[in-house]
Amino acid sequence: MSILTPDILTELEKQSIELPSWAFGNSGTRFRVFGTPGTPRDPFEKISDAAQVHKYTALAPAVALHIPWDMSDFGDLRKHAEDLGVQLGTVNSNTFQDEDYKFGALTHEDAAVRRKAIDHHLECIEVMDATGSRDLKIWLAEGSNYPGQADMRARQDRLHDSLSTIYAGLGDEQRLVLEYKFFEPSFYHTDVPDWGTSYAQVAALGDKAMVCLDTGHHAPGTNIEFIVMQLLRLGKLGSFDFNSRFYADDDLIVGAADPFQLFRILFEVVRGGGLNNPDVAFMLDQCHNIEDKIPGQIRSVLNVQEMTARALLVDRDALAKAQSANDVLAANAVFMDAFYTDVRPALAEWRESRGLPADPMAAFAASGYLSQIAADRVGGTQAGWGA
Repeated sequence: MSILTPDILTELEKQSIELPSWAFGNSGTRFRVFGTPGTPRDPFEKISDAAQVHKYTALAPAVALHIPWDMSDFGDLRKHAEDLGVQLGTVNSNTFQDEDYKFGALTHEDAAVRRKAIDHHLECIEVMDATGSRDLKIWLAEGSNYPGQADMRARQDRLHDSLSTIYAGLGDEQRLVLEYKFFEPSFYHTDVPDWGTSYAQVAALGDKAMVCLDTGHHAPGTNIEFIVMQLLRLGKLGSFDFNSRFYADDDLIVGAADPFQLFRILFEVVRGGGLNNPDVAFMLDQCHNIEDKIPGQIRSVLNVQEMTARALLVDRDALAKAQSANDVLAANAVFMDAFYTDVRPALAEWRESRGLPADPMAAFAASGYLSQIAADRVGGTQAGWGA
């Protein structure tokens, strides 16, 4: 008898994790971007690669876009995605690669620069209209490097005004999701450095504005699952960007650094009603610079699935009973028993029962897809940071 009950399998079958289009382009370190044979040269080839992840896992039915990196004929791109069995998802804006934004975009002192940044986001909303996307995700590389360099309070006021204008441009079914990041590229202060600042800004906008939590965007030692709990409790957790970090915003394969942390986060997602909740979008945000892109994404979505299964195995009744009795060791034992349960054989068996490969990584490797695109995608410019 499988350790995964029918109720757990029902929840796992509904799980979906959006992929980032940029994960399939070339990426690297601060010092070099590394090329790989077969790297996509345009958004259509990115979508083709992303569809491979869904083909072998049934976990990744949507692909997020980054504007202007993924500019194209969006009607054609949407049809291309649908023909491959996936859809276009979150639209991500970009105000961190333009010379005008050196000292800020939505927070800039100059009203003309702020207007340019606002207009970019309104153009992103037009892309959402064309692709059928629901969420506009905003990450801002804005702040200052030195004490006294900027009026931090005035920048918050300007940010609110800019976001309000963007928010007013949303359609009835569209949302604004504001990401935060502890630091980088600004080192003294960042305009949206933490969940509290993001929450304060989106709460002032309205019900269609939410917080995006990137698991790599926190100070070392931060209890991320506490933040997950609080945002779910407040009804403002709009989306996740799953990745993994050892030191800072490392954007590594999900669960690579701390699988237990991923388990703890997903337990709070389950506990707070965030699993398979249409208001809480799961997405990856990782840029591989040494491993092949498609297998890296497959590994990540499988890691999320595995830790979700373990989180669903927690005996919630026994846990609540131990917590109520202040039985510290019993409560911890319930938690740890679920984490240490090896769900991989049961998941492999379940995949096969659904017509999926028991081992998606091995099945993809055997498909020959990587060697085929390396042979086919010769010439042109490979996609990478900025394209």
